[in-house]
Amino acid sequence: LPDTVLFEIFLYLDHADVLSVGLVCRQWRAVSRDEFLWKELFYRYYRVSRDVPRHPAAVSWYDEFQRLYDTIPCVEVQALKEHNDQVLHLSFSHSGSLFASCSKDCTVKIWSNELDISLQHSSNMRPYNWSYTQFSQFNSDDSLLLVSGVFVGPHNSSSGEIAVISMENFTLLSRVRNKPYDVFGCWLNETNLISGNLHRIGRVTSCSVLWLNNAFQGIESENVNVVKRLFKIQNLNASTIRTVMVADCSRYDCPDLLLDYEEQLAASSSCPAFDLGSDSEEEEANARQPPEPAVQELPGAGGVRAEEGLQQLFDEILGGRVGPPMTDTELETKVAELFVRSRTKPPEPNLLPTDSNSKTKYLIFTTGCLTYSPHQIGIKRILPHQMTTAGPVLGEERRSDEFFDSLDHVIDIHGHIIGMGLSPDHRYLYVNSRAWPRDCVISDPMQPPPIAEEIDLHVFDLKTMKEVKRALRAHRAYTPNEECFFIFLDVSRDFVASGAEDRHGYIWDRHYNICLAKLQHDNVVNSVAFSPVEQELLLTASDDTTIKVWRSPRAVRVRQARRPRPRKLLFSWLMNQKS
Repeated sequence: LPDTVLFEIFLYLDHADVLSVGLVCRQWRAVSRDEFLWKELFYRYYRVSRDVPRHPAAVSWYDEFQRLYDTIPCVEVQALKEHNDQVLHLSFSHSGSLFASCSKDCTVKIWSNELDISLQHSSNMRPYNWSYTQFSQFNSDDSLLLVSGVFVGPHNSSSGEIAVISMENFTLLSRVRNKPYDVFGCWLNETNLISGNLHRIGRVTSCSVLWLNNAFQGIESENVNVVKRLFKIQNLNASTIRTVMVADCSRYDCPDLLLDYEEQLAASSSCPAFDLGSDSEEEEANARQPPEPAVQELPGAGGVRAEEGLQQLFDEILGGRVGPPMTDTELETKVAELFVRSRTKPPEPNLLPTDSNSKTKYLIFTTGCLTYSPHQIGIKRILPHQMTTAGPVLGEERRSDEFFDSLDHVIDIHGHIIGMGLSPDHRYLYVNSRAWPRDCVISDPMQPPPIAEEIDLHVFDLKTMKEVKRALRAHRAYTPNEECFFIFLDVSRDFVASGAEDRHGYIWDRHYNICLAKLQHDNVVNSVAFSPVEQELLLTASDDTTIKVWRSPRAVRVRQARRPRPRKLLFSWLMNQKS
């Protein structure tokens, strides 16, 4: 057959058939290394735009085609059913040898990641008046586990708690209040964690306080603090700070994978290459794209003008000169905006790290300014002296015009944020969101706009604070605003994965921006987690009470080859007779 005919035949085969047919085809030796054919096949099979270059670490287009089939963790190898209610979250230890799971059954379970995954320990948090566990995170040396949960209380209760568990003997070391509960909490370093508190000021105005806590609360004495206030931030229009995480900027100049194609080309000679894992052996979104998220710097405080504006507003109200008439909510928000403008510490200058050895860390969280649903990402730089509980409990002394802390950077998503995750090098922030309608106007903060069923997965470069690539799509969610819940995503060196409400987990390639696999469950998929040392291993957690273990086709073959083969019955019988 002519090569062009062979090429057209390949386009009608699925991925595995292309490789298997190629191996037995008589003409294979002639065309298997034809880069032009494999490049054309790759672009047409995956529907990748032709301006997308080959992966910077790839050797050939054939190897790339094989990598995207052979190294995707899409083969189910185990189902863990020890939880008896919805499984909400999964997290791996940094060594990859353990992982933790949280569930509506109010337990946190620690699993051993050996040849076959097995349960190592289970902690029941009901004796501490918890309703369920919702999030966990290992500290950097895997000696401690942070577990976040929700208190038993009224339906509208927003209180939670963070527990710290020792991985040496699974004892509970400390407990820290956390409000609202969907702040979740996170580690700042090996022994200090961040929690939240919320103080109501008015009907739609509040103040979020973020605290640094020592994991070993028992060390408290006259000379050593176990807590210290980090930041105090005012919230408008019923918004609150939620979902805190910490990004380490030390690897920004040489990340695992650059997503900007021009930057890839410029850095190809300076950054080390790595093995993509090849061995010898997307659905295009047709729906209308939402507006691009706006990345904006916050203005500095204008103290004198704000005080004059506040006095002018009061004079106009008393003189009956305010029109059109303002609702109580609008009036409260207006007064709060004017007050906070004159009582807020200005943003830190030079937010972006300037050198590769920078020890800068960012505190990243969801927030908002228009309604209670989280629609903005706030970024606040953590200074070196703030990374320990030493010093005054309430932080450094403040002037009267620095009552609140301002955000150093804000990213507006124009939609309801339902998930966030960092790349392993912390260079890129991935955000799940459900878009609002274009040009929507929010007149009541308690009635946010309707949200789309399609989930958009945005990618932001934390070095430049800009969005890169187009939003990824494939996964869907169906709950309305008031019932919307967090769907955890995870990022490995080459892939990004997310849960969804459509009973599937999804995997995309980070470089090509294409959906590679759908992983089926019987109910909502709440969380996914890649092994940090083996991206060909993925876990998914679902409302169907199971945790599924997925491995790549290549990993399955390798594991099967390593398993000892059982001897045939006849051979065993003969050996027994001889003995």
